[in-house]
Amino acid sequence: MSTPKQNPMSWKYCGDQLKRWREKAGVPREELSRAASYDIESVRSMEAGRRKPSLKLLQVADELCDAKGMIAGAADFLAPEKFPSYSQGYTDAEAEAIAIQWYEGLLIPGLLQTEEYAHELISHSCPPLDDETVDARVTARLQRQEKLHRSLTVMFGFIIYEAALRSMVGGRACMKRQLQYLLEVGKLRNVSVQVLPVGRGAYQGLGGSLILLESPEHEHLAYIEGQETGVLYADPDKVSILARRHAMICQQALSTEGSAEFIRKVAEEL
Repeated sequence: MSTPKQNPMSWKYCGDQLKRWREKAGVPREELSRAASYDIESVRSMEAGRRKPSLKLLQVADELCDAKGMIAGAADFLAPEKFPSYSQGYTDAEAEAIAIQWYEGLLIPGLLQTEEYAHELISHSCPPLDDETVDARVTARLQRQEKLHRSLTVMFGFIIYEAALRSMVGGRACMKRQLQYLLEVGKLRNVSVQVLPVGRGAYQGLGGSLILLESPEHEHLAYIEGQETGVLYADPDKVSILARRHAMICQQALSTEGSAEFIRKVAEEL
């Protein structure tokens, strides 16, 4: 996998600390590279923060430098980010929310994705993510979904544009399982799943995804997301505008019963 263009500061800090410990202990870089079975340029890149210091290198360096866990302990700070940096404000708000209203135009909402569907999307990120980050983000997405089942007093309303139901993420079999899962989760008493069919004239829905949240303190928030960007709004005027757009989309969407039948028919076509 290619190294990200901008490396996390944690790589640079841990690499610098590794170098400082190695030099203080009088361990040549060549000796460390041999002991860890890395070529010297790989070790140099890890010390410079251009490449993520590996757990193996940290453990070997810890032993060679008699650091008593001070180097190996850096591994805790090198764990991949569970969420893209731009969305972390939203995920914090989502975890606390007592009501979530989510409209999605092109993909199945993250809280409703199967593991297979989520893995297919995340593993095909561009630029590509390393396997560790893919696994961490898939796991984090599934953990977010626990709120659907754990917090039955929290209300969830999802409206999904027809295009998202027909996009072949992972192929026909993957999509069929995903649609069947939508039917199952839609049976939860705190969850509603609706479909906005193509051709209904809800042009507000063509502007992209939109999420409305209510906090435990009854503060109303709105979140929109695009390519490598996400914005969480608390300003009442902005939230009001987005809430009115969401209301227009709701008016054009099918009922929950009609939506279930619609999803069932799309699944049968696959």
